[in-house]
Amino acid sequence: MWSLSGYFLLFSSALVAATLLPLQSELVLVSLLMAGPASVLALLVVATAGNVLGSLVSWWLGRYLLRWQGRRWFPVSAPQLERARGAYQRYGYWSLLLSWMPLVGDPLTLVAGVMREPLWRFLLLVTLAKGGRYLLLAAATLRWL
Repeated sequence: MWSLSGYFLLFSSALVAATLLPLQSELVLVSLLMAGPASVLALLVVATAGNVLGSLVSWWLGRYLLRWQGRRWFPVSAPQLERARGAYQRYGYWSLLLSWMPLVGDPLTLVAGVMREPLWRFLLLVTLAKGGRYLLLAAATLRWL
């Protein structure tokens, strides 16, 4: 029987990893899978929920980011923002299926918020992408054992 601390660690690392802060939740998931008997489904649900919630934070920040665009400390220049908008318009909401990718996925979820992507579609595509990544990682890990 797994203690709540393992699930909490997995959820927390998955949540933080989905924001713009650098953290790897995959290592935590693989460690828990290899540590012994655990519900693989429960681990996948916890990891996916944390990662999607972290992406939702980025989406929400993107929705309200432009309020501060004129401030000197604003982290994105106008040309950078226009390039990001152009890329998102070019590839559309299907690009959210790449939200699991390192370096690309986290900014992509932020831009989806800036572009006012509907919450239902955002959650659907991001959940599929991130849940699919964790499912493949778990399958690869368990096959090696």
